Amino acid sequence: MSEDSRFQSIEDALIANSRTPVLEAERKPEREESHEPIAGRRSLVSKPSRSDSVFRNVSYGAGMATVGIMLAVGIFLTLRATDALSVAGFSFLTEQEWSPETQKFGIAAVLFGTITIAIIALCVSVPLSLGAALLISEIVTPKVKTALITLVDLMAAVPSVIFGLWGVFYLQANVIPVSQWISTNFGWIPIFRVTNAAGELATEASAFTSSAFIAGIVVGLMVVPTQTSVMREAFSQTPMGEREGALALGSTRWGMIQTVVLPFGKGGIIGGVMLGLGRALGETIAVYMIISPIFVINWELLKTGTNSVSSLIALRYGESSQFGLSALMAAGLVLFLITLAINFTASSIVARSRSGAESG
Repeated sequence: MSEDSRFQSIEDALIANSRTPVLEAERKPEREESHEPIAGRRSLVSKPSRSDSVFRNVSYGAGMATVGIMLAVGIFLTLRATDALSVAGFSFLTEQEWSPETQKFGIAAVLFGTITIAIIALCVSVPLSLGAALLISEIVTPKVKTALITLVDLMAAVPSVIFGLWGVFYLQANVIPVSQWISTNFGWIPIFRVTNAAGELATEASAFTSSAFIAGIVVGLMVVPTQTSVMREAFSQTPMGEREGALALGSTRWGMIQTVVLPFGKGGIIGGVMLGLGRALGETIAVYMIISPIFVINWELLKTGTNSVSSLIALRYGESSQFGLSALMAAGLVLFLITLAINFTASSIVARSRSGAESG
């Protein structure tokens, strides 16, 4: 390369460098103008439509109304129960006798009977509900599935008084021989032993009527449709790809249910069980028609006599004085708080199981 051409190239480079700021200054307005939307292109940021705004406001209102009603019920029960709680104090939870007129009253026996009936109901309902939900969602044909879903939904609509009448006039007579057999063969377990006034093993049928065991069976059958619906809905949401993948890897139908369906529906199982527990704790008419009310803690589940908070309120509400009504409101407040605690616990368990499934 000659010396003149080399100098010419250097001169051109210097001229280009001197023109660069000018070119950038000329291009800068073009970049600023590029931020403006081009005519005919729709913006990604849209205003919410009127229907969306209405739906959001209605949803917020419904949620706030639900919480407000719950708080109002709690405040009402607290205010009405103040007189009785100020007299009874902490002994309201430990006293078994119920005599507000003599200012000696408590819900220890009543609360024990309520929890006992609810536990027996869950022991009856959970296996039946789980089996029925798996049968409907995994085993039967589509036509039979539709018929069974309709039947379960209709059973959930049966009034509790019908279950109570059925329990009193049919189930009780057929359960008494079962109770006698359990007491005879498993009487070495204290809760299954039925004794008479002399402390001896009772065998007469009258000792086994109107028991917590019979009431728990009736309540358990009442909550089966509700639990079945919740569990079936959870099982039906299992991804089809995971089902087919398990079967393609050589799994049997039961193996697929055990490894795919049940873990996926764990939240629904817990939710259904807790929903049934809340229903069992608050059941009134059916329990009221079956039990023989007593105000003593009865550890013999097969023996005549038990009680529940809801049945106590239904039994004594019409004949109570002003102070007696305050005592009943206090009992209702305790049941209200227990139900809230159960529901919050169930919600946390379901949320934890869902988060575990998502993270896995």
